[in-house]
Amino acid sequence: MIAPGGTIGILGGGQLGRMLSIAAAQLGFDVCIFTDEPDSPAARVSARTFVANYLDAAALADFARRVDVVTTEFENVPAQTAEALIAAGARVAPSPRALAIAQDRVDEKLFLNSLGIATPRFAAVNSQAELDAALASIGAPALLKTRRLGYDGRGQIRIDTLQDARDAYEKLGAPGILEAWCAFEREISIIAARGADGATAFYDACENEHAGGILSRTILPARVEVQTEHSAREAATAVLSALGYVGVLTIEFFVLPGGALVANEIAPRVHNSGHWTTEGAVTSQFEQHIRAVAGWPLGSTERRCAVEMINLIGNDATQWATLAADTSACLHLYGKRDTRTGRKMGHVTRLG
Repeated sequence: MIAPGGTIGILGGGQLGRMLSIAAAQLGFDVCIFTDEPDSPAARVSARTFVANYLDAAALADFARRVDVVTTEFENVPAQTAEALIAAGARVAPSPRALAIAQDRVDEKLFLNSLGIATPRFAAVNSQAELDAALASIGAPALLKTRRLGYDGRGQIRIDTLQDARDAYEKLGAPGILEAWCAFEREISIIAARGADGATAFYDACENEHAGGILSRTILPARVEVQTEHSAREAATAVLSALGYVGVLTIEFFVLPGGALVANEIAPRVHNSGHWTTEGAVTSQFEQHIRAVAGWPLGSTERRCAVEMINLIGNDATQWATLAADTSACLHLYGKRDTRTGRKMGHVTRLG
């Protein structure tokens, strides 16, 4: 175990890194951020920051010497970065393999299917001809997505007709993935944690609502049957075990009529849908992740009460004064300098 006073290294300087850093400080750790973004939200609450390219070997080696363990706040840190840190002597969690799988939508679905976890029907797309053939096989409606770097609804286009397929391919190009459309009743996420000793813990299932492809609202308890949540936990257990995972990991699922689950994606990190845990659970997802990567025992995931979490997106955050005066609102702002349409600027949690 890493004792208080040790240093946690975090790859990435966004809001998740900021909240991880605050949680680490509460456990007595210093945090060192590695980011390619000057003046990042996480850097302003951390003990030290390296600003360099994620493939800068010399900077990574220096970073590795100054930390006791390295973790990530977003999955699109290059897997090569984690590999370089390991080569420099650092302990890294999650592993480069976990990052690599989550970064490629085709590899991710192949991995899930190899564990017996259902996903939407899909096909890799590397040309217009492959897209046309995939659409003929999978049928419409369907979603064309980039294989890498898509998030918050970016990098995906719905296809209903052959002309849509032509327009979508022209816009997104290759490599891509075509996924069958799922007529789901709701989306849930399961936030799980696995410690260095193999112990696992699960938070209650989160029910998620989206607007414009971006998570807008999470409520607990989720409106699903006990067996549905049990199946989600079983799937998460299989993923954690297959990856030898250490830390917090999230899987998003579509819930079909009748309660069957279809996995949408894996996030090898703390997750937006888990922000409620800061006030709503005994141990927040952020503290849980720090506990896991530091080798500490996992904390209690018990939920205190019913919870609602609302994302503050773009100009929503300009209402901070009103929200601050609302005695039912637990307000979190991420310290981002610029407000942009579609940008997550903060969130509000309400209990009970």
